[in-house]
Amino acid sequence: MTASAHITGKVWLVGAGPGDAGLLTVKGKAVLDAAQVVVYDALVSPELLSQLPSGAEKINVGKRAGRHTMPQEEISRLLLNKAQEGKRVVRLKGGDPFLFGRGGEELALLTQHGVPYEVVPGVTSALAVPAYCGIPVTHRDYSSSVHIITGHKKEGQPLALPYQALAQTGGTLVFLMSMTALPEICTGLIKAGMDPATPAAVLEKGTTADQQALVCDLANLPPLAAERQMGAPAVIVVGQVCALGQTLAWREKLPLFGCRAVITRPEDSAGTLCERLRQLGAEVLQAPAICTQALAESPAQKAAIDQLECFHWLVFTSPKGVDLFFGALLEHKKDSRALAHARIAAVGRATEARLREKGLLADLAPQTHDGEHLAQELSAQLRPGDRVLLPRARAGSPQLPRLLRERLQALSPLADVSCQVQELPLYDTVNAPPGAVDWAKLFEDHPGTLAVFASASAVRGFAQAAQGLAFDQVIALCIGQQTARQATALGMRAHVAQEATIDALVDLVCKVYKGEVQ
Repeated sequence: MTASAHITGKVWLVGAGPGDAGLLTVKGKAVLDAAQVVVYDALVSPELLSQLPSGAEKINVGKRAGRHTMPQEEISRLLLNKAQEGKRVVRLKGGDPFLFGRGGEELALLTQHGVPYEVVPGVTSALAVPAYCGIPVTHRDYSSSVHIITGHKKEGQPLALPYQALAQTGGTLVFLMSMTALPEICTGLIKAGMDPATPAAVLEKGTTADQQALVCDLANLPPLAAERQMGAPAVIVVGQVCALGQTLAWREKLPLFGCRAVITRPEDSAGTLCERLRQLGAEVLQAPAICTQALAESPAQKAAIDQLECFHWLVFTSPKGVDLFFGALLEHKKDSRALAHARIAAVGRATEARLREKGLLADLAPQTHDGEHLAQELSAQLRPGDRVLLPRARAGSPQLPRLLRERLQALSPLADVSCQVQELPLYDTVNAPPGAVDWAKLFEDHPGTLAVFASASAVRGFAQAAQGLAFDQVIALCIGQQTARQATALGMRAHVAQEATIDALVDLVCKVYKGEVQ
């Protein structure tokens, strides 16, 4: 072994699981979140790719149009080079890296050069995909053993499998990477003495929104799979347990089974919506189209915090504005007691909830969660001489302060009201860095994919990130009319939630997916 004292980097070989991002292990998720470089292959699902850390370098070594997969030697050299640069490198592989994943080969060069590494096992498709299709690979009444076999063969060579031994196991046979050899496998097992009526299954794209299951007898499996145009990635299962798939199938019964939803909210505010949709059976792809960047303190910000007692109303339009405002208070050695004299208005339930976390209840929260309705309701409560502070994004809509100033001017026609409504810029809303998902290809390959937008800026950010996407392919589910107008202007097919809440967005996803909204 050649030791290299200067090496500071490290490689983690991580199993990504079979597709559903929720099956990534806790340790795998922690390692991935801390990665500086992610080297991933073609079997890593778009759902997981959409969750790769935004700041990491992402390198696809899977199949690309016009060329074959990167040769194994090049992948191993790439991992070595990145680690020798001092990087935290994650090699992300579908399923489990040590089960037909060539994981051992990728570690050989690292071992030779003294590069440290760890292996994080993954949930293998050999067990998870049958489970998602209601097929237990072992069952006390049917099978006490399971055998995992690869059907992958070298080009131009016959598949060399011990059919006689496999046919006599009496257990469940699970074949991976075997779709091109399906007729040969079934014929070989039958010739070796297996009953042609043995239950068998092809499970295509298991654990994803495109999951399909074909369960029939061994003899008819190849022609029926061909008739349904089933292809890779797929798991082939042979054994009596397959018959249980017709009664134990559970995922197909979830209300959003087969639904693929793209969530464009910022990472720090998308969690509840994503989790709700996943619980209903949807495949959720996170595509944060925008992110927030806190602004450095300005003289105007310091002056506003120092003079809080001069304001009669504080108006919050987002949870981020609440967080950053209270952060600024603490920086100035103040807390919520500094707001005792003021009344508070809030737009949106999430904003109200964030205020409650700070121990404050909003005095005014319009039922319709947008700036226009807030301005209408707040205007009715303003009195001559009132001063209003708006802690929010630097590029916030001008409509709200304009409407409030117009109301104050109407109350005091001779007064100069320009300073009575003061904006307090706390953050910028910017387009998020591009992720690893090719959105144009995803929408083209999967018609009916739903895109969920909670702001007009998210629509614009997504349009910027999705280079080459034909927007007329996008079904846009929007939190409000302003967001829908932006989506429609780009050519998207827009639907609007009944109210600007997470509950209403989830309800809209269900109705559109079920065809109840045209």
